[in-house]
Amino acid sequence: MPDRLKKYREMRDFAQTPEPAGGKPKSKVKLPMFVIQKHAATRLHYDFRLEMEGVLKSWAVPKGPSYDPTQKRLAMMTEDHPYDYGSFEGVIPEGNYGAGNVIIWDTGEWEFIEPGDDPVKAVQQGKLAFRLYGKKMFGEWALVKMKGRSPKGNEWLLLKHRDKYANANVDVTEVAPRSVVSNLDVDEIGGERTWISNRPASSRRTP
Repeated sequence: MPDRLKKYREMRDFAQTPEPAGGKPKSKVKLPMFVIQKHAATRLHYDFRLEMEGVLKSWAVPKGPSYDPTQKRLAMMTEDHPYDYGSFEGVIPEGNYGAGNVIIWDTGEWEFIEPGDDPVKAVQQGKLAFRLYGKKMFGEWALVKMKGRSPKGNEWLLLKHRDKYANANVDVTEVAPRSVVSNLDVDEIGGERTWISNRPASSRRTP
């Protein structure tokens, strides 16, 4: 069985960063987990992660998600992350890959919709539709791979489907900027906060 976290581990010095090295088993809940981490690295972006095959498939979304179905948000596919990265909130020290502050902007469960009945195959084919059940993110969404745009072949689009949650008048990243775990914004996370997990999340749903 391939080591899906090989690239992730090669890019990090775990003696220097509080990020998890991996190893926690996959979730045993009925639906798999999703997490969106607001990451103030060289450039602020949102790391969108879906639990799949025991790891977190990951995309970096520079502008964050939008409830406006007309907005096509660039999502750069990155290396798979370990399952326990989904509870990471803190500071990646300077000099390490991805250095900067990280908060858990949203988390919850996700449900595969289409195409077919295999989400892994859907990702391989470049189109994945799903429902999110989070505190801020819910309803139907899609990730669609862009063809011929990047030599790395890692450019995708994050799209909102037209459903009852679609809303062109609300910027969810502006109205709900804080962590659902600590209620802190990304610039409020201090050096002492290197690992925050298993705390009650806010029950407020947005929008």
